[in-house]
Amino acid sequence: MNITSFLLYCFIVTFTPGPTNIVILSTVNNLGAKKAMEYTYGATIAFGLLLVISAMLNSMLISIIPKILTVMQIIGSLYMFYLAYQIYKEDTSKPTVIQTGTFMSGFLMQFINPKVVLFTITVIPSFIMPYHTEVPAVTLSVLVITVIGFLAFITWVLFGTIFKQFLQNHSKIVNVMMALFLAYSAVMIWM
Repeated sequence: MNITSFLLYCFIVTFTPGPTNIVILSTVNNLGAKKAMEYTYGATIAFGLLLVISAMLNSMLISIIPKILTVMQIIGSLYMFYLAYQIYKEDTSKPTVIQTGTFMSGFLMQFINPKVVLFTITVIPSFIMPYHTEVPAVTLSVLVITVIGFLAFITWVLFGTIFKQFLQNHSKIVNVMMALFLAYSAVMIWM
C-alpha cells in the first residue's frame, strides 16, 4: 500500500473546500466557533459512519465478486481526476450560503454531500482493500480517515477567517497544487 498516496488523497479531499468545509467556514464567520464545533461533531460522526458503511459494503462485494475491486479502483481513480479538475477550476471568491450550525445539520449534510459520499465509497477499495481485507486493518483505516476528516473540519473552524482570505488571495496557486497532488494520488493507485 502506498501510504503517501493514501494520506495525500485523504488530506486533499478532506481539507480542500467542499460543501461541509464551506458551511463550517460560514458558520464560524456568522455564528461563532461554538456553533461551528457543534456542526463539526455531527459532520465527523456522519463521516465516520459513511466510512464504516462503505467498508462493510466493499468487504461484502469483494467476497462475492472478487473482480469488482479493479472496477472500484478505476472508478476511484476517475473520480480523483474529476476532483482534481474541479479543484483546479474552482472559484473560491463566490459568497457562501449561511446554514444553521447544529449537530443534526452537520450530520445530515454528509449524507447529501456528493464529495463525502463519493470519497467514502472510493477510498476503501482504492487504497485499503487491495492490500488489507482483515477487519482490524480496515477498522484502523476507517478510524485514521475519520480522524483526518475531523482534523480538516477543526482546521476550518480554527482558521476559518484567515484560511478563507488566503484562499481568495491565492486561490489559483492553491487549487493548482491541490489538483496536482490529487492527480498524483490517482496515478499511484496503479503503481
